[in-house]
Amino acid sequence: MEGTPATQLSLAECRELIAATTEALRMVGDMTWQAPSGGGPDGLSGLMGEVDALVMAGEAGRVAVLREAMNRGESDGGSAALTTAQWVRRHAPSTIAGGAAAIVSVATAFGKRANGPVKEAVESGRLPVRSAAVVVSEADKLRPLLADGAEPHVLEGLIGMAEQHGPSGCRLLRDGLIAKYGRQDVLQDQQNMGKSFIRLSQPQDTGAETFEYRLTLDVEGKAVLEAALGPLSAPRPVDGERDLRSSDRRRGDALISLVRRAVGAGDEVGKTNKTTLLLTMSYDDLKDRLGAATTLGGLDAGTHLAPETVRRLCCDGSVIPIVLGSGGEVMDWGLEKRFFTDAQTKRLWLRDGGCTYPGCGAPPQWTDAHHLVHWADLGPSDLANGALLCERHHTIVHTRRLAGRVVQGSFGERVEWDLTRGSYDDLLARRAAQEPA
Repeated sequence: MEGTPATQLSLAECRELIAATTEALRMVGDMTWQAPSGGGPDGLSGLMGEVDALVMAGEAGRVAVLREAMNRGESDGGSAALTTAQWVRRHAPSTIAGGAAAIVSVATAFGKRANGPVKEAVESGRLPVRSAAVVVSEADKLRPLLADGAEPHVLEGLIGMAEQHGPSGCRLLRDGLIAKYGRQDVLQDQQNMGKSFIRLSQPQDTGAETFEYRLTLDVEGKAVLEAALGPLSAPRPVDGERDLRSSDRRRGDALISLVRRAVGAGDEVGKTNKTTLLLTMSYDDLKDRLGAATTLGGLDAGTHLAPETVRRLCCDGSVIPIVLGSGGEVMDWGLEKRFFTDAQTKRLWLRDGGCTYPGCGAPPQWTDAHHLVHWADLGPSDLANGALLCERHHTIVHTRRLAGRVVQGSFGERVEWDLTRGSYDDLLARRAAQEPA
């Protein structure tokens, strides 16, 4: 441990200490138990904790031995030409069933100064090697995405999560850490890129009168789908008898119900409070396009959505943004008045005739009503500030920050788009310059 003088022992002395400890542990299985019953540090629960600490120390010891072997050049197996992992498996037979890769990964990572906190956590018995391997792996993935000076905070968060929830907990932190400590627009860029991977395969006949689809969604699509599936896939007792369907069966039935509702409703697809997606985000972050929003409720609670994604979703009546002040107080619950009414939407259908993006022929039924001056920038929900956009071009308009305006043409009003990237920001600057001081 840093700051503690190293104990000087020969290899022979180390082996003697380890042999004595090993023999003591082997005796545990043969001993006549005289420990008091029940819990407490003097009972079996205390003994279990001490044995567990010894196992953790053993894991740290294997990493330390491998580090020294790597420094001396012994871990390449010499004439046997072993890989480092093979060297570990040969000399630590318990790793044949798994674990050698984690030991190698951690031993290698401990050679980097930046991983000092992880090394300390392993050596002090706070972190198992398997969890440490995931921590260093996640840190390596996040490091290029972080703002200057953020790395120590991110590493501390990963270690703390791994201590409490194991390796899987670290992976759950990724989007939240990028939102808080990432470089500007990193989370947004990643989520925009995710849209290119959205896929729904053709049905594959399984040969048992069933068909299999493969569905790949981005973060936004997953959040919206889970918000809709959650209420419909809950267990539904019938006449007092519990629902015996599996979770997967209930989700499949719920998806079919959603499709049937959409087809049955035609152009009048209903949106209910039960399928509403709730998002929380601070007003400053929403205004300045920083941080991320967090989904509330349902099976997908805690998903992080990037700011421009939130701005686009704010045009959707099935998404309610809960805007928070600097002290966490609710400033706005996204009331219905921020949406275009059904009557306004039908008038936009008549005026625009479909998606207004140049060259797009999507019909009105496939579009959303977009705020030309975004709701987050205090744009009103009136016809002069509205335009129809299909989902694809709605995403493009927000991603590229494009400005549109309603102009009077030869055949009535129409929407005109400035396709210069960032033209929306120029529009906001002109509006700010016109406002009285």
